[in-house]
Amino acid sequence: MTLTNNDKTVGWHYRGGERPPFAIQPGPGQESVWDYPRPPAILTCDKRIEVRLGARVIASTRAAFRVLETAGAPTYYLPPDTVDFDALVAVDAQSFCEWKGTARYWHVTDGQRRVARAAWSYPDARDRFAAIAGCIAFYCDRLDCRVDGQRAFAQPGGFYGGWVTPDIVGPFKGEPGTQGW
Repeated sequence: MTLTNNDKTVGWHYRGGERPPFAIQPGPGQESVWDYPRPPAILTCDKRIEVRLGARVIASTRAAFRVLETAGAPTYYLPPDTVDFDALVAVDAQSFCEWKGTARYWHVTDGQRRVARAAWSYPDARDRFAAIAGCIAFYCDRLDCRVDGQRAFAQPGGFYGGWVTPDIVGPFKGEPGTQGW
């Protein structure tokens, strides 16, 4: 869904626990990102999460963490023992999240090509996000990322790392017209 000023989103602000009038109504077996909390929640996930670059499996697990935040698609953090660190190259870059702390970034390589800044982690994740400290998250617009075999697509906007699958409905922050969210 692409939002425009005609969608009555201009000036709308999230007020906790309230699904906005422009939110897509979830169908059976679907979740609305507008039912996710702020601050974000962290949940365990037993679905098969797999990340590939070409034929190379970069990570695969049934023990990921799923971070859910209002208006954002779920972000999956994979435990370090499920990630092929030979495929990661540390980047001298970082960013800051008000909830999780300082993130570091990784290039991902399959030995023939390198995908720039395709992964990140929070080595010293703060307080209630300590469970994801050292776990690796991946941008699914740059890699082949799957949830139980289903291809995930990137949350719009290029910055957010959420994975959009058919069981998740928005609209999502990052789409045109969402800067005020």
